[in-house]
Amino acid sequence: YSAGSIQVLEGLEAVRKRPAMYIGDVGQKGLHHLVYEVTDNSIDEALAGHCKNIYVTINEDNSITVLDDGRGIPTGMHDKEKKSALEVVMTVLHAGGKFDKDSYKVSGGLHGVGVSCVNALSEHLKVLVYRDNKVFCQEYERGNPLYPVKVIGDTTKRGTEVTFRPDKSIFIDTEYVYDILSARMRELSFLNKGITIKITDSRNKNEAGDYISDCFHSEGGLKEFVKYLDATRDSLMENVMYMEGEKNGIPVEVAMQYNTSYTENLHSYVNNINTHEGGTHLAGFRRALTRTLKSYVEKTGVLNKEKLTISGDDFREGLTAVVSVKVMEPQFE
Repeated sequence: YSAGSIQVLEGLEAVRKRPAMYIGDVGQKGLHHLVYEVTDNSIDEALAGHCKNIYVTINEDNSITVLDDGRGIPTGMHDKEKKSALEVVMTVLHAGGKFDKDSYKVSGGLHGVGVSCVNALSEHLKVLVYRDNKVFCQEYERGNPLYPVKVIGDTTKRGTEVTFRPDKSIFIDTEYVYDILSARMRELSFLNKGITIKITDSRNKNEAGDYISDCFHSEGGLKEFVKYLDATRDSLMENVMYMEGEKNGIPVEVAMQYNTSYTENLHSYVNNINTHEGGTHLAGFRRALTRTLKSYVEKTGVLNKEKLTISGDDFREGLTAVVSVKVMEPQFE
């Protein structure tokens, strides 16, 4: 064991060597996570008010195309790196527009590793940027650029189009499952009302001979989300309770309703990312719900005759709720 034993992994090599550290695993979860990383960039454009439509396509060869009508990744020369900003975003870890507060106030990406990881773990990736009336293009193999960013045409549209094919030598299985992806796209449309997300599966056709596809657009946002989650349960309320507000510059949305079941069904999100482990936002919601309902019960004196004590669990029985917050500097674990 000597100095020669110490290795330094350059650039995207580290991602290819230890992919699970960046995307969770190399099974089905990690494979689908690649798509979420690319779509999250489009969603962040939408959150910043620059994008209305996102199109996700599973192509016949199991590659994925994500197209949006946002501002397009910048293509100008990057002063420090001395190459196109597009190439920097696609090939350098910890490079992105999410570090300064000017480009994106809130975003799901925090470390600038998203799309460069997808690039590193793809056999082939092609990015087209529609910007400044031109079409810019660059292709990569396993994260390595095949040629410098070039202009391949003129256009009047704007946006970014990324097509990638996951690397078979890294993933256990590279077969995408339509239902898993469409469930996430539906969720994103509920969390970001007013955005249209269309997903198409070019591998399968329906009885009419068209490709299987879904178009998600929600004007009601979280209210519609709760209705969707409770579709198979008997609701105790006619309308979904919905609250939104802002405190210290943090927008908070909550939608909730009670049903006849005995289980609690809480979903919490920060910047569109499902926080499975909970967090301060979820703990705060639970505490506030218990405190509010408890003080109401005490005020009305409903339980004075009964020898009962009520706990927070009782108030959450049969509750379906979605809590969504948008935070500038979230602390994810």
